[in-house]
Amino acid sequence: MDLRNIAIIAHVDHGKTTLVDELLKQSGTYRENQATTERAMDSNDIERERGITILAKCTSVEHSGTRINIVDTPGHADFGGEVERILSMVDGVVLLVDAAEGPMPQTKFVTSKALALGLKPIVVLNKVDKADAEPDRALDECFDLFANLGATDEQLDFPHLYASGRAGWADTELDGPRKDLEALFKLIIDHVEPPKQQSRDTEPFSMLATTLSADPFMGRILTGRVESGRLKAGETVKALSRKGDKIEQFRVSKILAFRGLGQQPIDEAVAGDIVTLAGMTKATVADTICALEVEDAIPSQPIDPPTITVTFGINDSPLAGRDGKKVQSRVIRDRLMKEAESNVAIKIGETPGGEAFEVSGRGELQMGVLIENMRREGFELSISRPQVIFRQEDGQTMEPVEEVTIDVDDEYTGAVVEKLTGQRKGDLVEMKPAGAGKTRIIAHVPSRGLIGYHGEFLTDTRGSGVLNRIFHGWTPHRGPIQGRRQGVLISMGGGTAVAYSLWKLEDRGKMFIEPQDAVYEGMIIGEHSRENDLDVNPLKGKQLTNVRASGTDEAVRLTTPVIMTLEQAIAYIDDDELVEVTPNSIRLRKRFLDPHERKRQSRAAS
Repeated sequence: MDLRNIAIIAHVDHGKTTLVDELLKQSGTYRENQATTERAMDSNDIERERGITILAKCTSVEHSGTRINIVDTPGHADFGGEVERILSMVDGVVLLVDAAEGPMPQTKFVTSKALALGLKPIVVLNKVDKADAEPDRALDECFDLFANLGATDEQLDFPHLYASGRAGWADTELDGPRKDLEALFKLIIDHVEPPKQQSRDTEPFSMLATTLSADPFMGRILTGRVESGRLKAGETVKALSRKGDKIEQFRVSKILAFRGLGQQPIDEAVAGDIVTLAGMTKATVADTICALEVEDAIPSQPIDPPTITVTFGINDSPLAGRDGKKVQSRVIRDRLMKEAESNVAIKIGETPGGEAFEVSGRGELQMGVLIENMRREGFELSISRPQVIFRQEDGQTMEPVEEVTIDVDDEYTGAVVEKLTGQRKGDLVEMKPAGAGKTRIIAHVPSRGLIGYHGEFLTDTRGSGVLNRIFHGWTPHRGPIQGRRQGVLISMGGGTAVAYSLWKLEDRGKMFIEPQDAVYEGMIIGEHSRENDLDVNPLKGKQLTNVRASGTDEAVRLTTPVIMTLEQAIAYIDDDELVEVTPNSIRLRKRFLDPHERKRQSRAAS
């Protein structure tokens, strides 16, 4: 059968997963009466809740006798490690660009990876039916982007379509009939070349593993594109590391191919097809699975280095063990090692004493998703503030810098620029109008300055601003950056918070807890209105006497407390604080719970 392998790449929220839904429907993958879900490719709970794609996933459709393997990729830079590996598995890419927003930072990131691999993109201007869509401007910006990224003449001569993924149509003309996605299917078949590997089907079998997952029945399973030869289920193969060292020899227990949304067992894998193999115990991502006579490993993409590190420790608070079942450091270590196997963008290191683990990754979102997955599995953890990874070059300390692209209403431009360039040591690169009453700001800001900035940014722009960030490069260290300005309110004792006490403390600052919440000594219960930390007592009840006076029995009316999400909590804490994460709660606490110990440590630090 004729084969095409493509990836759908785009910035966050430009409509990749929705477009794949429509391709599946219009190719006849679903039965007429089959119950379907919106964004069928986002199968993971967190993906559905947040409306983002985290893991790359494959699907396959048939059209006019051609099988098209489609890979849906994540849009967030934090999951860029997935995108890089996926692109080495396909022969063409469909680049989706929002007709209103135009190319965004992540568009630039994924496009640069695709062009570097020599892929020839098809540009689809999506959401052209939006009120503020400007498809012609977006198309010009795509051309400029390709030119800036050093595209070849062949890559610059890209075909383009106008589309609405949600409405399920794509056309070569903006005012075309707008019926279906036939134009996109035809363009993929005509423009994307069949896999070159198909001509190598007489050579010995070899395949580069690009994604790893676990199946409860089959164990470890690896997915990749067959580079050469054929493989039958039951044959014995070996796995080679990147350097060509033999890792293991194993019998392939099952070969699965993507057919629609599911995977089906097949008897034989052929060169050029994307398949999943089962039977290995040690082989992992970037390893070569090959016939016994093959000696050389297939070259694989280098992965961009991690930029932040977070310490995962055991939960040693007085409330430890109440919610979760998995609390020992040994269990946490095993889970993190398992994560590092399948997620090549994450690195795990141990701290002296073995009670905590340093997890390095691409960004706060990636860390937040890992912690959220672990708490749902029943883990209890204490998490430190994210630290940026520095490196030394020629005796100079270098720090990572990110390119930040912000679309914001004109009235908030001054506040945003002041925060980025003044307080956070960023460099303003460009400011230009971006449609009615909006400004686009592009700045290069140290990664340190962006930790915890997103919440502040939403407050400054009244929730109307859009911020995107992507790793830009390394720069000499830019000096100290001011952290959180306010101090915190710390509980002096343990027990249950009382409404009367919290009411009396309201003039001291904002609360993070509600009446009847369990608290302990050293737990952070609110934000102080001043710059210093303050020990307070949230447990004190009202002293009742038999003397009554007017005003004594006023009803206690409390202001609604600030309830933080996991990412907000991790970004909020200071270096001497931790986030306690359990399946049911997120609490903030001081690293040292005893006030005398805290004073000793701060004296030692200063």
